[in-house]
Amino acid sequence: MAYRYGERSQLDFFPPTIEEYVASDDPVRAYDAFVNNLDFDELGIILDHNKTGNPQYDPKAMLKLFLYGTSYGFRSARKLERAIYHNISFIWLTGGLKPDYKTISEFRRNNKSALKGIIKQCARMCIKLNLIDGNTFFVDGTKIRGNASIKNTWTAKKCDKYIKSIDKRINAILDECETTDNEEQNQQSLVKMDKELKDQKVLKTKVESILKELKENEKKSINTVDPECTRINSVQGSNAGYNAQTVVDEKHGLIVNTDVVSENNDVNQFANQINQANETTGKKCKTACADSGYANTDELKKIDDQKTKVIVPTQKQASKKEPKEFDKEHFKYDAANDSYICPEGHRLKFKEVRKNKNARKYKIKKSSTCHHCRYFGKCTTSKNGRSIMRLNNEEVKIKLEAQYKEPESQKIYKLRQQKAEPPFGHIKRNLGVTSFLLRGIKGTNAEMAIMATCYNLVRITNIMGIPEFIEQIKA
Repeated sequence: MAYRYGERSQLDFFPPTIEEYVASDDPVRAYDAFVNNLDFDELGIILDHNKTGNPQYDPKAMLKLFLYGTSYGFRSARKLERAIYHNISFIWLTGGLKPDYKTISEFRRNNKSALKGIIKQCARMCIKLNLIDGNTFFVDGTKIRGNASIKNTWTAKKCDKYIKSIDKRINAILDECETTDNEEQNQQSLVKMDKELKDQKVLKTKVESILKELKENEKKSINTVDPECTRINSVQGSNAGYNAQTVVDEKHGLIVNTDVVSENNDVNQFANQINQANETTGKKCKTACADSGYANTDELKKIDDQKTKVIVPTQKQASKKEPKEFDKEHFKYDAANDSYICPEGHRLKFKEVRKNKNARKYKIKKSSTCHHCRYFGKCTTSKNGRSIMRLNNEEVKIKLEAQYKEPESQKIYKLRQQKAEPPFGHIKRNLGVTSFLLRGIKGTNAEMAIMATCYNLVRITNIMGIPEFIEQIKA
């Protein structure tokens, strides 16, 4: 069978302009049209065409480069620099501009707040295109590693351990110096020990300053490379990183809002994320849904008070385990007397307020009542008798638990996995994001906004088609 061979010296007629290299339905044209229709004044990027001095690269071209590059896995400044020399779609997108990696990196570093605002404008554009309704929102979060090592994370315990170790080493060096001074005066070994002693004292000062900062800011840990990141626990183990949050609209699964926080879990995020999404759409959503990781009654109440239907299961509901025979659910609350009645008819009266748990404690008056009960050892094994904790917002918790069980709520909750989780799958798998490149909340928020916008643009072009999308946003 014959083969086809290439010929590098073959003469060919190339199109006379870069424009002709890119087809009319090429995805790169969607990114170009999208950025051209952004409000740069709102983003905080001033487009001054009459600037004097050394000319800068067009901010629109730089933003197009970041968005399009991220969509195809080119996130680092050096990879983007290579792409604009060798990839025809990148050459077309930037109009032949060839900024070096330092210029690309500097643009991203100087425009973090502007990049964060892109997702908001993208969501509002989707509202105008009738792709986002803003009626039902799904909140979800994922852990993403930061640009710092977990080894640089310090806790009070680690600081104390290091200070003790340093003190021990300093004492050993001083003893060595004294011995050497007596036996080998003016020898090189004494000079080396003096240098090590100085280094140990400098290290001790640094560790002490870290310990002081932990106590002053009441932090559990601090990372010396990226002080704003936190210790995250995920299936990949413990790392220094951030908790990335998204709010997704029900209609087409498009992202309405993104956020990055320095917390290892989602329990304090529900109200904050829904409120940010409402601000973007300019109205309050009718339904807000999330998984059991967001089951914090105080947080859920903030949204419930806005007359928004909250669909979030408790940890027990999510595990689908039936209440045990002597769980709190089987104790009757007597609101008139502010007490609980156990299955055997004994009364547990209010004892104290537990401020750290935002709850009230109820306890059996006499411990002997429990000791002589036929269920002692099964209901409780405490020598002080049975006690029960009641949340300050227990009524809200009961209401939301019942609300979650409603058939209509179950239908919406089943959609959660289909709508809320694909964005993170796309970002981590398709875009290849395993960690943030920038440090600090502002930097990671900017990166997350770019990645979310890339996801939205892929979804939009799949729904509408590239030519239709370009025509609609130009109109």
